[in-house]
Amino acid sequence: MKAIGYYQPLPIDNAESLQDIELPAPVAGARDLLVRVKAVSVNPVDTKVRKNAAPEAGQAKVLGWDAVGTVEAIGSEVQNFKVGDRVYYAGSIIRPGANSELHAVDERIAAIAPKSLDDAQAAALPLTTITAYELLFDRLQVPKGGGAGQTLLITGGAGGVGSILIQLARQLTQLRVIATASRPETREWCLALGAHAVIDHSKPLAAELKAAGIGEVDMVASLTQTEQHYAQIIESLKPQGQLAVIDDMKVLDAMPLKTKCISLHWEMMFTRSRFSTPDIAEQGALLAEVAALVDAGRIRTTANASFGTINAANLKKAHALIESGKAQGKVVLAGF
Repeated sequence: MKAIGYYQPLPIDNAESLQDIELPAPVAGARDLLVRVKAVSVNPVDTKVRKNAAPEAGQAKVLGWDAVGTVEAIGSEVQNFKVGDRVYYAGSIIRPGANSELHAVDERIAAIAPKSLDDAQAAALPLTTITAYELLFDRLQVPKGGGAGQTLLITGGAGGVGSILIQLARQLTQLRVIATASRPETREWCLALGAHAVIDHSKPLAAELKAAGIGEVDMVASLTQTEQHYAQIIESLKPQGQLAVIDDMKVLDAMPLKTKCISLHWEMMFTRSRFSTPDIAEQGALLAEVAALVDAGRIRTTANASFGTINAANLKKAHALIESGKAQGKVVLAGF
């Protein structure tokens, strides 16, 4: 089968950073779906793994943790899907990625794809949707339909996770949602997705909140550059507030949180699949819930740039955009 992979961690402008390769087709395990991949999207995790994770000697590493495709075969213990189903999912960080014509995925972390979206539009959603959903409901523990009188600040609102988190918070809670963005186009993007207000993260957050008449907030979802904004986030949170983070920091000193008794929450959407936790099927369930919201017209795709077919040249362009820090919404690719 066709696939895109790499043999050593390299900068994206290196000719061998991503390569078109041929690999044997995977075989579905007992709980697996064997999916013919139709579309994928690119996330920051793709670039982080490519830059840092060396494959085994002589072996190619295949990236890609968002996919939409058609089920071609099922494992002996599969319960919820059949051949021919159109599914979407984010895969597992400890298994080969989905930048390949065929891909095996545990059925418990997959769901029927939204019927109202084409393959590329649907491929934009899984990883960021799981991240945003788990952050909001499992980590910050906002009740469905709850949050009245409380404010959530989302830093990096126009990114992949921010773009779906704004929508989930608006559609499924009563939170007041404040997003950050630093460019006119990303500001408008956040407002169009449902943010009540947008502040500029290139300026001190606490001052921006005060200038907007908002003041301190109850919760912060810090989605990018947490180290850079950390002191301002603490200043912006109310006493006994909550901070949820997803990005990678060289150092995170929790001591400054003590005075305000701020709770710290990590969200890592690969945890359930990596450790096969007893509640692993919650990821498939939440993707099914969001697919229904999409088909009901309440949630929209976050796809915002299409980079053509799935090949090394186009994936390099997508990685370069992600690494620039200027991506808005999601980058998608479709077809081989």
